Amino acid sequence: MCDRLAGRHTGVVVGRFAPSPTGDLHLGNLRTAALAWLAARARGDDFIVRMEDLDRIQSSLDIEVAQLHDLARLGIDWDGPVVRQSERFDRYEAAIDQLTRSDLVYDCFCSRREIREEVAAASQAPHGPPGSYPGTCRRLTDDERAERRRGGRRPALRLRTDGQRIQFDDRVHGTVSGVVDDVVLRRNDGVPAYNLAVVVDDASQGVNEVVRGDDLLSSTPRQIHLQELLGYTRPTYVHVPLVVDDDGERVAKRREAPLTLIDLAAGGVGPGDVVAWIASSLGHAARPGITLRDLVSGFEPEGIPTDPCALPAFARQK
Repeated sequence: MCDRLAGRHTGVVVGRFAPSPTGDLHLGNLRTAALAWLAARARGDDFIVRMEDLDRIQSSLDIEVAQLHDLARLGIDWDGPVVRQSERFDRYEAAIDQLTRSDLVYDCFCSRREIREEVAAASQAPHGPPGSYPGTCRRLTDDERAERRRGGRRPALRLRTDGQRIQFDDRVHGTVSGVVDDVVLRRNDGVPAYNLAVVVDDASQGVNEVVRGDDLLSSTPRQIHLQELLGYTRPTYVHVPLVVDDDGERVAKRREAPLTLIDLAAGGVGPGDVVAWIASSLGHAARPGITLRDLVSGFEPEGIPTDPCALPAFARQK
């Protein structure tokens, strides 16, 4: 891989972009990556890219290379080698062992369907964000767990919580609070879960500012709670409003209009046009030839608009 894609390492890591290599980056991904890069570079700090490739079925090295190439085409560089979660399972298992020694881990045999049905039938919603686990397996006896194993059920591992309310300050959304639930730590196929992996990785890589889409805002209390249990330092959070279409639908769910650099190139739209749109979404004049480097000076996350970001005209269905 060329030097530009390999990156360089200069010191303390601060910012990061952590995509899943399961598909080409769309305009929403690219804008979030640019804002994370701007936040780090505006303070003269390091910026890393991490591949969250826990899904070994859909993840692809070819997609990873394509994503890195798209970032570079926008003018986004990074420091140090690209880290892959698939190569860090030992770190996640060590964190699970630490939580297990504190009697904070239990087996969960529930399927997603069973959880949905129990939540729907409950007279009171479980603590935590939408889809929170209702605690079905928390109090299983040893005999009940053994019976489920004999029936061929493989358990996931969950974190035992007490419905703690976590409050944090977000540099875009202000003060946010939420209740934590019994989050999955390891899936029943043996793969570490996202919420655990991201916490372990941010801590071990020295990340102290997390810039990402605000669809993850409700997961942040869970992650902060895990940080506290594992003795990690809490990073600063910047949750960026998502890019949406005219109907308010997030672009990740759209398929009708061109939303990747490859799609846009077929219509004569280049990376420079995308950078100009990102600049205009931050209140800058979208002058020809503007680069992300031009936006570094004076960039502050507090200046990011709090409303969802509209798709540019060049990406809307004609």
